[in-house]
Amino acid sequence: MASVRYVAIGDSFTEGVGDELPDGHVRGWADLVAQGWANATDQPVEYANLAIRGKLVWPIVEQQLEPALALKPTHLSFNGGGNDMLRPRTSVAQVLAAFETVLRRCDEEGVQLIVLSGANPTAQLPLKRVIQRRGDLLSYAVEARLAARTDVVQAYNWFDEELATPPYWSEDRLHMNARGHHRVAARVLSSLGVEPVPEWWSQPPLPPMGPRGAAYYREHVGPWVRRRLTGTSSGDGREPKFGQWTEIAPAGW
Repeated sequence: MASVRYVAIGDSFTEGVGDELPDGHVRGWADLVAQGWANATDQPVEYANLAIRGKLVWPIVEQQLEPALALKPTHLSFNGGGNDMLRPRTSVAQVLAAFETVLRRCDEEGVQLIVLSGANPTAQLPLKRVIQRRGDLLSYAVEARLAARTDVVQAYNWFDEELATPPYWSEDRLHMNARGHHRVAARVLSSLGVEPVPEWWSQPPLPPMGPRGAAYYREHVGPWVRRRLTGTSSGDGREPKFGQWTEIAPAGW
């Protein structure tokens, strides 16, 4: 059995949306962390990813946390609240309570918790001031709560000014592209005391973001609004991409 058994829970940020490979597979920072961890230690890593796009923070906790802990991981990463921040009536206290629940259960099970804050997409989004304010409040609250918990691995991305710039974001302006996911993976690995590939911090820019103006609203904002009005989610009917352990071998094995 591998010495590291790493499971990730969350929403599209952790699922890897925006970092789509040519074969259609969604990769993302958590996949990159598992591979980078295996490469740096020259040991296989057992990896599972239960994240589902579109999930609010409490459904993440209620639907993913216990199945993740049932896998008996050594490490569990958690991020949530990004979709909550887009809703008109969001309680930062309620989101923080979800983080508290994950922290408590990991403490009870003896699992090393990795907490992330999401990257900040607001520079290129409609209603950016409202979302920025909510994201700031949540990020400050989580960081303050965990300030004394040096045993919790903390990888904060919200206040990374470079990561907030357009070259790190996909066409929908809400999800990071491959460049953004690599930068987050580098931060997580560094927080774990594992040396990432230096280029992951700042890869060559990808082509400019896609449609703007009316085309952007038609292709990306419109479908989001329709899901809100119909009470549906982009993650409805989706299964985790790695619901059970997958062994990630060091590159070259």
